[in-house]
Amino acid sequence: MRNTEQSVRVTVTRNGPYVVAGRVRLSELTIATDAAGVSEEWIGRDHPAGKAAIALCRCGHSRNKPFCDGSHARVGFDGTEVASRTPYLEQAQAFDGPALALLDVEKLCAFARFCDANGQVWNEVAQTADPEMRETFTRQVQDCPSGRLVAWDKARQAAIEPDVEPSIGFIEDPAEGCSGPIWLRGGIAVISADGAAYELRQRVTLCRCGSSENKPFCDGTHAAIKFQAK
Repeated sequence: MRNTEQSVRVTVTRNGPYVVAGRVRLSELTIATDAAGVSEEWIGRDHPAGKAAIALCRCGHSRNKPFCDGSHARVGFDGTEVASRTPYLEQAQAFDGPALALLDVEKLCAFARFCDANGQVWNEVAQTADPEMRETFTRQVQDCPSGRLVAWDKARQAAIEPDVEPSIGFIEDPAEGCSGPIWLRGGIAVISADGAAYELRQRVTLCRCGSSENKPFCDGTHAAIKFQAK
């Protein structure tokens, strides 16, 4: 959703890994929860960046996760891409508030659950005339890794997104007892195996369990199957 050209890109290979071109920060990102088990914050730990070009597992079977070790060929991985290429704004359902709206494309959900705190963001948006609630609402929406949820400034007709450097995170979800998707932040281009570019967005999650029905994007299946990357 930002038009800034980036030197980092991720290419989906046919029935194979994601190939990352360009040097980019890698990190492990853990969902930390409060005493009630509600997602509260992200805890990050740097991961060795490695080479300028790396291949990341997307079949879920590599013994060297998050990197590819060729297991996709051994298991006969079907990585057929089925995700819609319709622009986000044309897919989104809008929930209206005083100055902000909440945009939602449910099929992009990566099940990180930051949306559930404080009575859920779908209810909070109606209270965003209050500065404190507006700040809380915006933070929760921006913590949604997949970009399913977007805080929309109605006056500017623009998304409210943090200005962050491109980075790639590997999500861990101890509360659900599983590993989550690959989180692309900062407007990293995603190129399909057929050479077409997906819409450039600030937050995207790519499937790495191999079982999403919205490939190459995550649909939350990792939580249902208790995918383990470690």
